[in-house]
Amino acid sequence: MLSEYADLARRCLLLANVPRESQDAILATARARQLERGATVFLQGERASAVYIVVEGWVKLYRIAPSGAEAVVGVFTRGHSFGEAVAFTHDTYPVSAECATDCTLLRLETDSILRLIREEPGLALSLLSATFAHLHRLVAQIEQLKAQTGAQRVAEFLLELAPCGEGRCEVTLPYDKVLIAGRLGMKPESLSRAFAKLRQQGVTVKQNLAVIEDIDALRVYAEEDPAEAWTKH
Repeated sequence: MLSEYADLARRCLLLANVPRESQDAILATARARQLERGATVFLQGERASAVYIVVEGWVKLYRIAPSGAEAVVGVFTRGHSFGEAVAFTHDTYPVSAECATDCTLLRLETDSILRLIREEPGLALSLLSATFAHLHRLVAQIEQLKAQTGAQRVAEFLLELAPCGEGRCEVTLPYDKVLIAGRLGMKPESLSRAFAKLRQQGVTVKQNLAVIEDIDALRVYAEEDPAEAWTKH
């Protein structure tokens, strides 16, 4: 495994709070996988045996409704991990995972991680923090759906992906805007209208690149009362 992959993995939410020696032990068994767009990472109902970290590209988690419609549960990109909650209990995956773009993933075998936890029980608390963080993220998504306008949801999404904390920033998006719309509980045409509204907030989108003129200003917009956001449009 390339050292740059290991460095990225150490910074990700899953391993960030784990002691360096334990990080090295976990990553010693990690394997990098190169997958093409559309490739299946795992299927809903499969026994969970691994945790994944995204090195490059975009992965979507989804479920198929009884009607046959696809519901996007989450999207993950560089530095994000997924699959922890069920993998550590050897449960089945409640969703399917598919590469929305060409991807490089790190696969961490949960048997190796669980063996380390048995040897060092305190490690479990560090790893649990990632699971709780994912739970908080899901709660935030529900709040967005109920308490934010479409443009605010898109603004929040961009802020989550922004690699910088202030000033001007560029965010790389997946080409498939249907993916973003599904993640935000919107239709593609609603997403287009939201991007258009965000021009007033200093956001321009060209193909798969979003340019944010002022991170702080966009954050203020995303967090303001929805009634005020509506009146601006």
